[in-house]
Amino acid sequence: MSRDPRFDILFEPVRIGPVTAPNRFYQVPHCTGMGNLHPHALAAMRGVKAEGGWGVVNTEYCSIHPTSDDTHAPYASLWDEGDVRNHAAMTAAVHAHGALAGVELWHGGQRSSNALTREAPIGPDSMMAERNPWQCRRMDRHDIRALRDWHRAAAGRALSAGFDIVYVYAAHTYLVTQFLDASTNRRGDGYGGDAAGRARLYLDLVEETREVLGDRAALATRIEVYDEAGEGREERSALMAQVAPFVDLFDVTVPDYGQEMGPSRFVREATLEEHIAHVRAVTGKPVVSVGRFTSPETMLRQVRRGIIDLVGAARPSIADPFLPAKIREGRLDDIRECIGCNICYAHDWLGAPIRCTQNPTMGEEWRRGWHPERAPAVMGRADPVLIVGAGPAGLEAALTLGRRGVPVLLAEAEDEPGGRVTLESTLPGLAEWARVRDWRVHQIGKLTDVELFRASHMDRAAVLETGVRHVLVATGSLWRTDGRGRSHPAGVASFADPRTLTADQILRGVRPEGPVVIFDDEEYHVAAALADRLAGEGLDVTYVTPGKVAAEWSIFTTEQARLQARLIERGVRIVTSTIVTGLAPGAAELACAFTGRRSQVACAGFVPVTSREPRDGLWLALQDAGLATLERVGDARAPGLIAHAIHDGHRAGRTHLARPEEMRVRREHVVIAAPGGGPA
Repeated sequence: MSRDPRFDILFEPVRIGPVTAPNRFYQVPHCTGMGNLHPHALAAMRGVKAEGGWGVVNTEYCSIHPTSDDTHAPYASLWDEGDVRNHAAMTAAVHAHGALAGVELWHGGQRSSNALTREAPIGPDSMMAERNPWQCRRMDRHDIRALRDWHRAAAGRALSAGFDIVYVYAAHTYLVTQFLDASTNRRGDGYGGDAAGRARLYLDLVEETREVLGDRAALATRIEVYDEAGEGREERSALMAQVAPFVDLFDVTVPDYGQEMGPSRFVREATLEEHIAHVRAVTGKPVVSVGRFTSPETMLRQVRRGIIDLVGAARPSIADPFLPAKIREGRLDDIRECIGCNICYAHDWLGAPIRCTQNPTMGEEWRRGWHPERAPAVMGRADPVLIVGAGPAGLEAALTLGRRGVPVLLAEAEDEPGGRVTLESTLPGLAEWARVRDWRVHQIGKLTDVELFRASHMDRAAVLETGVRHVLVATGSLWRTDGRGRSHPAGVASFADPRTLTADQILRGVRPEGPVVIFDDEEYHVAAALADRLAGEGLDVTYVTPGKVAAEWSIFTTEQARLQARLIERGVRIVTSTIVTGLAPGAAELACAFTGRRSQVACAGFVPVTSREPRDGLWLALQDAGLATLERVGDARAPGLIAHAIHDGHRAGRTHLARPEEMRVRREHVVIAAPGGGPA
């Protein structure tokens, strides 16, 4: 297959000061949840992206000094020579595939709580540290000189580690932005006051970093095109023009992280264009920006029209590390498109290595040795595997097995595959989630040894009739009606009521009488999306949750604020810190989660979203069937996120008939040296 020549421009080299990117595909700095705790995993993950054709691969935010400590998040750091060695592993992995490696030097300022180092945070003023009840110290002239020294030293270490691009970071409300923004910089000295004073620290850092780098590496800056209030575009443009002689690349964005990192539920592809389109003309230097670019056509349009010189990506590079290679080879239908669910970002928030709903190998490149495009072929002739259920886990298991050369019979009880993905993607704003199903069905269609049987209900007798001795049960799960969950581990007897409908029933078109009470004890997206849908259809909806806000876990995916605003606009009555304790005639009984104080709300229809029951009946029925392989997969094993189901399906596909060395799971952890200095 050959590349459409229209896309040739995306593969042109781009000069960035003293270095040259081999193409226009630029993985911008993005968090990984690996940072300085998992250097092997980080190097392997970034190396795979370079292998996949990303011409520039950057680190995540990289602390320059212990006064910028973001614990519990495992950020990167360049504090000492040990950090240099760790980063050198990453730059070597990137350079091995001909790509450039970049590092984003970072100081969090007042946003760094320094929970690990116990250093006093610093900032332009003494303000609250992020998410903690203590404050930073107001920086004096000595502190500013020290900061400049730390930044210069970190830039020098970046060169020693082999980086080709070094950032001065002036975005995302971190220290430099705190000085630039009039709302956070109230200083009266030469580093505050008017625009020139507020920009002084940034200018110092840019000029001094340029001096350190010389012609050995390019200088990039990540900067927002206006301030936190959405104002000051002219001021910021003048500043970018002022620093342009020192800067080789402008990585530009907006202050609203919910837009830059926006979930697909609310934010479309390429949404930053209208905000950043002027930067190239203002600076005369190459420009990169993001926009959850999933369409090669969108990338092409922005480059051709001069909006950007390099296609910036974080999430698309996570969902498909080989996206550039697939465009280069003319395999556009093989691109594994990001669905904008932000599960990657959520796990960084949780202090864990990121993972991806679409790409189950993300974060597993070193730990398990998984590659996003390759799986070890089975040795010799493999007997067929029967997979019961073509939801996310079943589809992924079938695809992985098929690519390994294993014949697969994939039986789906419904007329259409996809399982929960097919249902949940019909919820408001979640249409892009259907890509999880569509990409896998399309890829399976290319495999001659995988057969998909629709409308094929399988019980014990049907399974045994196939004669297949290897069976994976991927039959999913169903939302419970009895209320069992966090608030009611034993369930609630009165929920067994004709008014009670499950989330699955609502998704399949069944509708309750109004007024409706939805009890969200899971606190992610399903209950809130059901409230959105039912209210949009004209029903009177009360949403009740023990959480402090609606869909509290969606804070991690950057959706919560917009989601709660949507419910308010729909007229949904939101009752937080409250538990539904039972159903009474015409009402739902409520209790305050803190005081136990009782109340009631009118209820003619009730939807509990509390926990799910694994559908493992077939697995139980086959226990004594003498099968060579019998395994539960995905939600039938342990209900979770769609990402969990995909990962578990991939695991099942990888481990079937695998050699012991292919099943190894490696671990990075500190080990105390044995007496005498040798290894423990």
